[in-house]
Order: sequence, then C-alpha cells, then structure tokens
Amino acid sequence: MMKYRDYVGHVTYDDEAKVFHGEVMGLRDVITFQGCTVQELEQAFKDSVNEYIAFCKERGEKPEKTFSGNLRIRIDPDLHAQLALEASSHKQSLNTLIIDKLKR
Repeated sequence: MMKYRDYVGHVTYDDEAKVFHGEVMGLRDVITFQGCTVQELEQAFKDSVNEYIAFCKERGEKPEKTFSGNLRIRIDPDLHAQLALEASSHKQSLNTLIIDKLKR
C-alpha cells in the first residue's frame, strides 16, 4: 500500500508486462497509476492524485476522500441490544466498545 495526501493506493505487479499497476482505494471515482520502477510508481501515484484534485477543482467539485472513519453496518437487533448492554455495563459508548472489539 502507498499513502499520499490522505489517499491510499493498492499496487499489483504484472510479471508479463513488467510493470506495477496501482489504484486508489475507497473512492467511487477511479484513480489509477503505473510505473516500471518503484520511483516511477511513486511519482505516478502522486501525479494521479494531484491531477484528480485539480480536475475536481476545475469542475467546482469537492474531491472524494478515502476512508472517512464512518462505517455503517447492519446487525441483528438482538446482537445490537447485547452490545449496547455490554457497553453500558462497562460505562462506555457502544462505538467505543465496538472499536475495542475490532482492534482485538
């Protein structure tokens, strides 16, 4: 993985073409980049992110950000109640309890 300006890129290597391919993760918009060396790949990643931001600015749009930290999930109501009770008994928020469990 690569990081630049709060954007995260995932990279794969194409052994046949002898080139690295990358894509920024977590966006509806598609940002890709490639390079034959690590240096080329890093520069292409930065250039692609910068071009995306400039393109959005030209269009008067706000660029998407990856991984906002907000995650919506659907769970069984009984599990929801169980977790809420557990959080309350530990005097913590449901959010804090779930984060602690995910970290473990």
